[in-house]
Amino acid sequence: LYREGKFVEMDEKKEVYHLEEAAIGGHPFARHDLGCREAENGNYERTTRHLIIAASLGHEPSIEMLKANYTKGNVSKADFAAALRAHQAAIDATKSPQREAAEKWEKQQK
Repeated sequence: LYREGKFVEMDEKKEVYHLEEAAIGGHPFARHDLGCREAENGNYERTTRHLIIAASLGHEPSIEMLKANYTKGNVSKADFAAALRAHQAAIDATKSPQREAAEKWEKQQK
């Protein structure tokens, strides 16, 4: 809301505050957005840390951004490998027979 000024005045400080609060609370999208902000500011070390945390929560766009930064040389091989393992563990932790049945049912409805 604060970034775009929808329903409230644009306020960068409030935007960052709420992103930080959400990230601390475990929200992977907020963590990813903080990483993007750090990248815009040229702080790739902090970008990497935010993206690794978001990826370890199963956030796919964060692992993709880490991959892009790895190919550019902004992320170490060890960090990227650890992020991939953590991301896969998060994905595996969400798998269940009930979820797979629900996904199958949803596909049949289309």
